[in-house]
Amino acid sequence: MKKDSRRNTRQRRVILEELSKTKAHPDASALFRIVRRRIPDISIGTVYRNLNLLRNDGRIIELAGGRHSSHYDADLKSHYHFFCLDCGNILDLDEPLLRSLDGKVSKRSGVTVKYHRVDFYGYCGNCKNSRS
Repeated sequence: MKKDSRRNTRQRRVILEELSKTKAHPDASALFRIVRRRIPDISIGTVYRNLNLLRNDGRIIELAGGRHSSHYDADLKSHYHFFCLDCGNILDLDEPLLRSLDGKVSKRSGVTVKYHRVDFYGYCGNCKNSRS
């Protein structure tokens, strides 16, 4: 994690606190609606700006899900995500990490792998059932 040299503003602190409370992986608009309950005069631009700063500082993860807007996750521990191709829902997967993959890729390609991200795509339980 990078060290944030900027001061930790109230807006940034509240955005991070609210993002840390949820497993829903909200996009900026959803997070804006949540944060407005605590800071009614916050702007959507302030939310976007602070999400970018938090991401750049390594304090949150940005999840880009194809045709859907970026979503955010404050859970920095290594874990996999599942993206529903129908409703756009993002789920954390409780699966063991393939840590050996880092070493294999490093050895075969001559690069140094620090970590990896693997995302899974398909249909969540609700969408799978509605497609039957």
